[in-house]
Amino acid sequence: MSKQSVEDLLAKGSSDKEFRVKYDNVMSKEKFVELAIADGYDFTIEELSQVIRENGDQFENYGNPPKRSIWG
Repeated sequence: MSKQSVEDLLAKGSSDKEFRVKYDNVMSKEKFVELAIADGYDFTIEELSQVIRENGDQFENYGNPPKRSIWG
């Protein structure tokens, strides 16, 4: 488990729209982390929250279709 794994996922999401959309449609951090683990990433909700906070972003999605500001 690592913050680097969170950063890797966010980097992939910033460059891959289909990947990003899949995660934008997840409503909870718990489901977001479950999906990430299924995709081969290894981090906790706490690590996700820490990276988002350090980046000055918010997890909550907005708009229709839903989007997140975490992708950089």
